[in-house]
Amino acid sequence: MWTCKNLWKKLAPLARSSSTLCRQNARGVVLNNDRRLPLVPQAHMSSGTPGSGGDNNLYYLLVGATCVGGGFYAYRTIKGDKERYQERINEIASRPNKVVPEQPITEAPGEQAAETPQAPEPVVGPAPEESVGTPDADPVVDSEPSVEPSPVEVTEEPPASVVESEPTPVAESLPAETAEPQTETESETESAAEPATVAPAEVPAPTPVEFPSHAPYLLIGGGTASFAAARSIRARDPGARVLIITDEPDLPYMRPPLSKELWFSDDPSVVDTLRFKQWNGKERSIYFQPPSFYVSPQDLEKVENGGVAVLTGKKVVHMDVRGNKVTLSDNTEISYDKCLIATGGVPRNLQVIERAGEEVTKRTTLFRKVEDFKALDKVSRDTKSITIIGGGFLGSELACALGRRSADSDLEVIQMFPEKGNMGKVLPEYLSNWTTAKVKSEGVTIITEALVKAVSFKDGKVEIKLKDGRVVKTDHIVAAVGLEPSVELAKSAGLEVDSDFGGFRVNAELQARSNIWVAGDAACFYDIRLGRRRVEHHDHAVVSGRLAGENMTGANKPYWHQSMFWSDLGPDVGYEAIGIVDSSLPTVGVFAKATAKDTPKAATEKSGTGIRSESETEGTASSPVASSTPEPPPVPEQKDNYGKGVIFYLRDKVVVGIILWNVFNRMPVARKIIKDGEEHADLNEVAKLFNIHED
Repeated sequence: MWTCKNLWKKLAPLARSSSTLCRQNARGVVLNNDRRLPLVPQAHMSSGTPGSGGDNNLYYLLVGATCVGGGFYAYRTIKGDKERYQERINEIASRPNKVVPEQPITEAPGEQAAETPQAPEPVVGPAPEESVGTPDADPVVDSEPSVEPSPVEVTEEPPASVVESEPTPVAESLPAETAEPQTETESETESAAEPATVAPAEVPAPTPVEFPSHAPYLLIGGGTASFAAARSIRARDPGARVLIITDEPDLPYMRPPLSKELWFSDDPSVVDTLRFKQWNGKERSIYFQPPSFYVSPQDLEKVENGGVAVLTGKKVVHMDVRGNKVTLSDNTEISYDKCLIATGGVPRNLQVIERAGEEVTKRTTLFRKVEDFKALDKVSRDTKSITIIGGGFLGSELACALGRRSADSDLEVIQMFPEKGNMGKVLPEYLSNWTTAKVKSEGVTIITEALVKAVSFKDGKVEIKLKDGRVVKTDHIVAAVGLEPSVELAKSAGLEVDSDFGGFRVNAELQARSNIWVAGDAACFYDIRLGRRRVEHHDHAVVSGRLAGENMTGANKPYWHQSMFWSDLGPDVGYEAIGIVDSSLPTVGVFAKATAKDTPKAATEKSGTGIRSESETEGTASSPVASSTPEPPPVPEQKDNYGKGVIFYLRDKVVVGIILWNVFNRMPVARKIIKDGEEHADLNEVAKLFNIHED
């Protein structure tokens, strides 16, 4: 109440002034309007005891209640602040960090007092006598070295809590007083001290950086397209620093030999060396370049003239397009200036196989990588039967390769597919039937029009049930039913996936964003001559990778160079193709009698090259395609008129695709025909451009 009275004394003059002001305003209103306002009886306000008048009493009551409430609130607030302040002071006073006055080991208290505030961690733990010298151990040693007579023995004493708070100083200088407990159990203190001395040695030596945090040119994928792009980038920008990231453990290599030449080698170590002889006798590896060609990822940023580095065994799982960085599977981030996506694809599998269970899955090979070749090679030597599902390029090539091997063993090779003949989706029916007969002659059992209904594992065998009721029992399955483009990065990167062809949708310059390009199997590109396409062949990987690399360095070139592809059914039969080759299109074939020089073997001997890709140059152009058998079997007698020839694929009477059947080194002619896009009245005359009638 005393507080309220004092407060009222201060507020009373203000109340009187307000009352006087109100009367003056009312009087002014009356004078201006010539009328008087009804007023309550006047009552002069004063600071003394309230007099008569109910309205004034109510007014005083309200003001007094307000003052009492405000005073009570202020009292409680001030009291609470004082209590919290006192608690804080008590808490600070109770902290165990006021240990500086207990340091009696120095003769320069002024210097020690100056050093004490710089100690980063004065709180050491539950051992007060050890924490005294820990923060200031170094200053004590520097100012008075004679204080510590035996520093070597002291290094074995610090407990684990001391090592955590200040690893380096504690390991070198503790006060001599802490050495006394060491004499009790010396063996125990030594074993306890070992982790204390080892831990500081490991902390300053982190694991070495395996790759740079930034790459001017980042290539995702370690296949043919990435290598072609890297080579193209370096050709246009000699000082470029290129980083290739691949989830495979191998350096960039070519895939065609995995289903062709390597299977015909008689070298038992070919699985390890991955080297083979070409038909022309030259030997080489499937790898584009030896390890010495590449720069180590750690040194990529340091190399004076740049280079190409390969980061193996790492997978890019996330792509931040706005931030220009990628995230690896181990959460490591790498930024880039320009990026190429060349992730290729993964082999498709049949759903009936995926649902068949673990036993069937263990006995199924999806053929794509070096490890798949090694695994299937081992299977072919350890099992009695292998069934290949698929009649396309890969399935037919593996069937011929394994069939050739079965001649020297008891291996049974079966190939089944839903078409009427081998490569029925590509070749016209008559040529597909001829190819099927050729595969059969290699010792392969062919099952046509086979639709797999179910797969199971019974009595140690994989049982394949077809929709027409046929049942095939085998030891191992090879699923060669196509490729699924790897587009996992599309979601995080916000890139478009083509709904018709699959793959990343890019423009004619293979560009998906202003600084992102896509090449190889994963690119769905716009062909300025044939429209939107997606191609899964080696030469396309070379062409698109090279073009993407050029455009990454500012070339701005559209995709116009038609890539080719080829397939060999052993050393005697092969073909090269370009453009759109689809058996559903109308075709015109012109054939001639084959000679001994019309084989893949003769073609490689004449040209001196292996991989039949005109887009490859220098080291890669000499990559082999032929078998390494020293003396391949002679060319079989041609009983049909399909020894060699040219097949034209038409769309709206215009040639959009060409297959050169056992005709080699004529691809530039085929490319020009497709590029011209003209109608031809007589394709027999056009076929003469390929010199198929020459002996």
